[in-house]
Amino acid sequence: MPKHSKRYETCAGSIDRDKLYGLQEAIEALQGGPAAKFDESVDIAMNLGVDPKHADQMVRGAIVLPHGTGRSMRILVFAKGEKEKEAQEAGADYVGAEDLAKKISEEGWLEFERVIATPDMMGVVGRLGKVLGPRGLMPNPKLGTVTQDVGQAVAENKAGKVEYRVDKNGIIHTSIGKRSFDTAHLVANATALIDAVMRAKPAVSKGTYLKKVSLSTTMGPGVRVDPAAVEKAA
Repeated sequence: MPKHSKRYETCAGSIDRDKLYGLQEAIEALQGGPAAKFDESVDIAMNLGVDPKHADQMVRGAIVLPHGTGRSMRILVFAKGEKEKEAQEAGADYVGAEDLAKKISEEGWLEFERVIATPDMMGVVGRLGKVLGPRGLMPNPKLGTVTQDVGQAVAENKAGKVEYRVDKNGIIHTSIGKRSFDTAHLVANATALIDAVMRAKPAVSKGTYLKKVSLSTTMGPGVRVDPAAVEKAA
């Protein structure tokens, strides 16, 4: 078992592992410990009462966090003509069509974190499914990444749009910002995300939906959050 750093042990020592914290209290506990040498992300993990093996229990979506994520998203847009210009003006990092598809398929180029495409380009993008799909990069209309309004899509993703998707164990894991954020901003981001996940509850889901919630920093220990208190806040 790997040995934790002194900083990690100090942080862990200030957290009560048997306690269920309130949302703000949990964030304050994370921010109160010794800081790492870089601005860590604050991540949330939500264990849901769903079985993702069944399509009707898949929980997936996207939301623009009210205070962003604190990081710049590298965005690739597949578009032509006026839509190519629109994407460039909105701040997309890479814009193209067959040329970029060829670069991805033949050179293994993957220096981007989000892919947006106009509907007419999905024939080209579809051929990259085996590369983009496993990495969670395939554009999807439900997530707003297959759209005619590429300018707005680029702007939203640059502003702090995050995607969430339940994994095979029924857990959603994503970032809600940086450790350096104001506590109130992290609380607002977390609340917005939790509210979106609650509204995405599958109709067939029975019993407890939000089973466990925890927060952590990139290099720090987790803090357990009271799911009941979180549901009321959202």
